[in-house]
Amino acid sequence: MSAPGDTYSAVITTGIYCRPGCSATPNPGNVRRFQVAAAAEAAGFRACLRCRPYRGRQHVNWDGPELVCRAVQLILGGALEGQTEDTLAARVGMSSRNLRRLFTQHVGVTPTQLARSSRTHFARRLLDDTDLSVTNIAFAAGFGSTRQLNRAVRDVFRATPVELRARRRKADRLVADGGLVLRVPYDGPLDWPHMLAYLAARAIPGVESVTNGVYRRTVNIDGDPGVIELFEGDPERGVAAGSHLLLRAHLPHWEGLIHLVERARRIPALDSPIVEASTALSSDPLIGPLIAARPGLRPPGAWDPFEVGVRVILGQQASVTGASTLSGRLARALGAPVGGLTAFGLTHTFPAAETLASVDLSGLGLTRARASAVRAFARAVAEGRLALDNSQPLDEFIAAVTALPGLGPWTAHVLAFRLGERDAFPASDLRLRRAYARFTSQPGVSLDERSEAWRPWRAHAAVHLWAAS
Repeated sequence: MSAPGDTYSAVITTGIYCRPGCSATPNPGNVRRFQVAAAAEAAGFRACLRCRPYRGRQHVNWDGPELVCRAVQLILGGALEGQTEDTLAARVGMSSRNLRRLFTQHVGVTPTQLARSSRTHFARRLLDDTDLSVTNIAFAAGFGSTRQLNRAVRDVFRATPVELRARRRKADRLVADGGLVLRVPYDGPLDWPHMLAYLAARAIPGVESVTNGVYRRTVNIDGDPGVIELFEGDPERGVAAGSHLLLRAHLPHWEGLIHLVERARRIPALDSPIVEASTALSSDPLIGPLIAARPGLRPPGAWDPFEVGVRVILGQQASVTGASTLSGRLARALGAPVGGLTAFGLTHTFPAAETLASVDLSGLGLTRARASAVRAFARAVAEGRLALDNSQPLDEFIAAVTALPGLGPWTAHVLAFRLGERDAFPASDLRLRRAYARFTSQPGVSLDERSEAWRPWRAHAAVHLWAAS
């Protein structure tokens, strides 16, 4: 999974494990390495009080078997909440027995153990950062009861939730006048202004907005509307920017908050393997200088894969502004109204796949072909024929999308790009081709041919070419 330098270090003589970069300097002969924090905990080690591994996210890089990496991502996104390992194994195309074997071999824990560790770490952060009650934290972190939370916290942190809250550092506690504020950690550089500019240009009117350095959007939580905000630091409260963004959530209830945070992470691609990609591409004569000039660029992600898919379809042979306008019309006509947020430019949630699967889209300014393509895409998602959860290898996903009427390789690759596929590359994109023509020193070599040298990090190459165009 992770590169050797990114593994967790556990010291046999102290029984403590540390996250990468901890300043502790144990004797190398006493150190064991683990791919994820959950594996160190399963082996009986407890978290370092200096570097506090639970305050970061368990590292998930792409060095191991692809199906295992995809399964890990699915677990961290909540795939085992109310589901079994059998269901997860089926989603990635293997037996549950083989999945457990591969997890034990490459991750060091079973899928269930990884999910439990993720929930427990999230609960610990809530104990530190918020004033939510222990009961609310239990449900927010995905536990079925406070009893389950207490047992897991004692197993991992050797103390009860009440004891841990009493020990929290004063600077950890985040207080907000409205909404719940949480730190959302990330590794590597992040060019937040560029990310905001990208999101602002493609914001769906009424559903998303970007103002004064804050990204806001409406969300649907179990049928109830809410709002989330992402921003870098908070000067008014003295919270500095750095290795985390801040997430402010205005929600009808806190159950399953852990999954909302995981989805919010995807918007600015906080789990993008930017360090690995930059290292691999830095020696390329075309992409290397672009990375050196803007090291924090990440391929932008998405809150709702279906929503982004519809917007990409509406952007076929249309300008960015035109696609946003059409998406806004669709949201106003078919999305659920959300009141009291007009000051932020938010009025609706985006309609679900089930809504668009058979609805009449006439009168919204869509061509007949584009409306037909939107309905075909919505039906495929609603009926489960097209999975948007990154459970498939990229080639299979591209084939599934292009099999739908009206959807070609450009649409499939742009959608895969927004879903976080590291090798997605819409080679026919006009802006990419113009940027390539501008920077290449090999005019006789096509972009398709040249991009082969960038595998498996073509999405990172694309974001740099787009930014430089």
